[in-house]
Amino acid sequence: MANEPHMAGITSSFVETPRLKIHLLTSGSAEGVPVVFLHGNVSSNVFWEESLLALPDIYCGIAPDLRGYGETEALPIDAMRGPRDWADDLAALVDALKLGKFHLVAWSLGAGVAMQYAIDHPDTLLSLTFESPVSPFGFGGTRDNEGTPTFADFAASGGGTVNPTFLANMVAGDRDGDTPVSPRGTMNTFYFKPPFRTTPEREEAYVSSMLSTRTGDGFYPGDLTASENWPGVGPGVSGINNALSPKYFQLSGFANIEPKVPVLWIRGADDQIVSDTSLFDFGFLGQIGAVPGWPGAEVFPPQPMVSQMRHVLDAYKAGGGTYEEVLLEDCGHSPHIEKPGNYLTALIEHLRQASR
Repeated sequence: MANEPHMAGITSSFVETPRLKIHLLTSGSAEGVPVVFLHGNVSSNVFWEESLLALPDIYCGIAPDLRGYGETEALPIDAMRGPRDWADDLAALVDALKLGKFHLVAWSLGAGVAMQYAIDHPDTLLSLTFESPVSPFGFGGTRDNEGTPTFADFAASGGGTVNPTFLANMVAGDRDGDTPVSPRGTMNTFYFKPPFRTTPEREEAYVSSMLSTRTGDGFYPGDLTASENWPGVGPGVSGINNALSPKYFQLSGFANIEPKVPVLWIRGADDQIVSDTSLFDFGFLGQIGAVPGWPGAEVFPPQPMVSQMRHVLDAYKAGGGTYEEVLLEDCGHSPHIEKPGNYLTALIEHLRQASR
């Protein structure tokens, strides 16, 4: 895998914690108000470089590589803990850096880590920003806004749901393919809304970032179990995508955290990954005929991911919290890259208001 240089103004470093050695990208003054950025699945902190550089001088931007990604020490993920390995790693980093109170910005899978961290350590936060967040009920295998499992064994979630050709291309370190089952093609088809393409230099950096995802036992995507229920696979016990299974991933308790901090929820209107009609969800793929044998909407409806997030945030608001939803038109899964002006305007105003 080729290692792309970091953008000018970005500092790369490592921090030893009692749990593992964590790789960081930082920008801004060390004396600034900390803003911590968490990346999503099949990516790394490299996807945050532009956002780090765009922060006003009063902030210090900090973007760790999560366990299983980038240059952070390669320790396996215990899926049976859901997002807690990552959230506990973040808590150890916060302690090691002596951050005090900070803003937390999280994209996709990272938003699940942020929700778990907020459940465990709400008093350390100034604000939360959820960008294209994974559902509080995980990915796959649930049927309604409350996250009710479609089947008791959580079929259609976990490590066995990843496209095998995409996985093979990841393991092979494929940089050249540009189909939807190659890393580059997946990024340009699903992370971004076509025909958006970033610059050639940044595209190479992002592909390298994707390929830095650790694969194999305990990492991406994780093991699987056979299921008697459609589509024949259920979650295993280790690795990244199993940690996202609703069997282990349950964050409805976020609605009850105290103290509550302001929440910004920002997403693209054309997101194909986190959506009520996600092209990565077996319920929707079955409905459109992309996976054979679908038992029908009464048995296995698509997962209403966006509606599930709204359900939990509405409960958060009913309990005394506040949240703002920002929907960006003509935008996919990565607003901070596709619509950086709109994204940063919303984010910086959110940080400013929360710092009062």
